[in-house]
Amino acid sequence: MMLVTGGGGFLGRYIVEQLVARGEMVRSYSRRRYEFLHQLGVDQRQGDLRDAAAVANACEGIDVVFHNAAVAGIWGPWEHFHGINTLGTENVIAGCLVHGVGRLVYTSSPSVTFDGTDQAGVDESAPYPEKWLCHYPHSKALAEQAILAANGEKGLRTCALRPHLIWGPRDEHLIPRLIDRARNGQLRRVGD
Repeated sequence: MMLVTGGGGFLGRYIVEQLVARGEMVRSYSRRRYEFLHQLGVDQRQGDLRDAAAVANACEGIDVVFHNAAVAGIWGPWEHFHGINTLGTENVIAGCLVHGVGRLVYTSSPSVTFDGTDQAGVDESAPYPEKWLCHYPHSKALAEQAILAANGEKGLRTCALRPHLIWGPRDEHLIPRLIDRARNGQLRRVGD
């Protein structure tokens, strides 16, 4: 069985749909229930990533975890980002270790290495910065480091992926906000 954290979110939904289409049994861990996941036959578990016991319970009987759930943004208190992104990820790792999960795929962000300088041509060997521009990349970098450090522990294989600006059909965040800002004259074009 596969567990997708944030299965009701934009990326999580696509992962769930592909797993179900492949014939996999899927469990989702999200803050709320989703009708489209119910229609797909997904075993939905509700909870907060900061609840270690609930996260561990969701990991029981799982072979692979796709950990996508996170809080994104550039504003907000450190405790919020750190609690969900970093401590929540540590809870996912602990749940995997307790229940013998074999693989853990973490959705990170290229912002974990961004220090304000040109990032053209960087790869996974780029170092983490000494300072982050906001709490999101800092909390995600700490989570990514925990994921990578857990690789090989009790047979758990881990990896961190850093997709950039995921968007497309059913996007309810990025493109709709850009369109809204353009309609309200708040979007500025640079160059021609």
